[in-house]
Amino acid sequence: MNPIFHEIFQKTRYLSKELNNTLKEFDLFAAQWSVLYIVQQNREMTLTQIWKYLNVEAPTISRTVQRLIELGWLIEKFGEDRREKMVQLSEEAKKKFKTIEESVINFENQFLQQLSLEEQNQLLMLLRKLKKG
Repeated sequence: MNPIFHEIFQKTRYLSKELNNTLKEFDLFAAQWSVLYIVQQNREMTLTQIWKYLNVEAPTISRTVQRLIELGWLIEKFGEDRREKMVQLSEEAKKKFKTIEESVINFENQFLQQLSLEEQNQLLMLLRKLKKG
C-alpha cells in the first residue's frame, strides 16, 4: 500500500472518531453532522442532492435523514413532484446549529494547529488536485 493512502485512511479514521467525541454532547454523530451542515448551507435539499454531494449510498442517506427527522433535527416537505422529498433544518436545529458549529470549528482548529496557514492552504490545494477515477 502506498504510504500516502495509509496515512490518509489513518487520519480519516482519527478525524471521524474525534469528531464523534466532539458531537457526543449534542447527541449527534459525524455522519449526521455532515448532513445537517450541508442542508444548512443550502437551506433545503433533496435526498438525491445530499447523497450525491456527500458521495454516500442513497440508502445510507435515507436512513440518516429519517433518523434526523425522528430526532427533530430535520423536517421534510414534498417538492413539486410529490415523490421528491425535500429536507430542511427544524427551528430547534437552527437554534442549536451555531453552538454545534463552534464546537466543530474548535475541534478542527486544534487538529490543524500543527500546520501554518500556508501549509493548510497547500494541503487543501493538493487534496483538491486529486480526482476520482
